[in-house]
Amino acid sequence: MSRRETTLRARVSAAILEAAAALLAERGEQASMADVAVAAGMARATVYRYFPNREALFDALGHVAVEQAGERLQAGRLQDVPIPEAFERAVRALVGVGDYLVVVSRENARPDTAEFDRRAASPLRELIERAQSLGEVRSDLPASWLMESLIGIVVSGLQTRPSLGVEDTVAGITSLFLNGARLQQT
Repeated sequence: MSRRETTLRARVSAAILEAAAALLAERGEQASMADVAVAAGMARATVYRYFPNREALFDALGHVAVEQAGERLQAGRLQDVPIPEAFERAVRALVGVGDYLVVVSRENARPDTAEFDRRAASPLRELIERAQSLGEVRSDLPASWLMESLIGIVVSGLQTRPSLGVEDTVAGITSLFLNGARLQQT
């Protein structure tokens, strides 16, 4: 395959995945492969040529979500900044994954467990453990439970599609996780 064909194949695949992520995040399991083709602006046969079944599509969506989350979390250098800023960076990284994260949070789009743990869960768990050791977040709960809670809050925020901009969404999610839902006194 020539370089041009490889580039075209990568672009078509990315367009299908982007359309699928948006559609599945919005409509969930009710969206069919035909719906994905329509959303991507392609023939159903083209979608099936790239992703022969729903499982292959979900596997690819999971791979993209883990890859993006891992890259964004690593770029955030969470270990190099104070805890509140690190949580803000972590939330921004997860929010940046967007619809892919929403789809992966559902049961049919599970990424490779080892890869998810290495690239996404470990950096988040390490941040929480560091925050616990410094007394900045509660230590009476396991770090893994707090990590799952953080991811859940991010996914919930993304699913509701608030009219907030990215930075307000990040600030709201970070504040909710670190401070809870209690009204903050000013």
